[in-house]
Amino acid sequence: MVQLRSRRDVEPSIENAVELITESSKNGAQYVLTPENTNLMELRSKRLFEKIESEQDDRGLSRFLDLAQALGIWLHIGGMARKLSDTRIANRSYLIDPDGKIVASYDKIHMFDVDLPGGESYRESKNYEAGEYSPVVQLPWGFIGLTICYDLRFPHLYRQLAKAGADIIAIPSAFTRQTGEAHWHVLLRARAIETGSFIFAAAQCGLHESGRETYGHSLIINPWGQIVAEAGIEPGIIYGDIDLTEVDQARKKIPSLSHDRAFKIKHFSYLKEIRDVS
Repeated sequence: MVQLRSRRDVEPSIENAVELITESSKNGAQYVLTPENTNLMELRSKRLFEKIESEQDDRGLSRFLDLAQALGIWLHIGGMARKLSDTRIANRSYLIDPDGKIVASYDKIHMFDVDLPGGESYRESKNYEAGEYSPVVQLPWGFIGLTICYDLRFPHLYRQLAKAGADIIAIPSAFTRQTGEAHWHVLLRARAIETGSFIFAAAQCGLHESGRETYGHSLIINPWGQIVAEAGIEPGIIYGDIDLTEVDQARKKIPSLSHDRAFKIKHFSYLKEIRDVS
């Protein structure tokens, strides 16, 4: 997991990512994940649209494709702002194979539209177009499901990915410091436990030039909910040796993925049943 503090400009953000990805590979990593907002962290719409490019023209993406091939690794760019039109953007992740080819991409489904205590406010849907599907992709070692950041708060997505065969679920993120301190560890561990999957969560960290502050603490979590590796609050790298037999072991111990049952919700008022909701 590569932990970043992306800048307001694309070039230095890409260079910082390339440096840490290269170091990861030199230290033996076969799969490397970067966070959401790998190519830049920009809150102002006008400046954001001026800085980003379409997929066909994106020099940063081309750099990552060449890097994956040069290093011979599976490179997962956790999220890049991708221009779809003059008014809309995708928050898109890319899974790149060791030949430098895009095997799968994913557009973030759930938009971060929230007002936090202290005046912190975000309206991701103002500029970003929500995705419509989440892929499950075969790696040499098993299957990985792709998600991004705010998706973490929608547990049904992760249950469906596990049922679709995902052994690993990636959650590259840029959690705010405020929400991260409250919810980051517990939500990620819960997703691992509920699905019996490995969780890979590379994160943004620290105070960015844009004024946003992100939580850091990139994590690798095993299917039993135990933390394998954790970063701090500065840019850097964490490593984990992954044994996918742990997925089968966890799911055999607690086979909850096969125990779903249809049910109804009943509403009551003052102990009197008033209606059924299927």
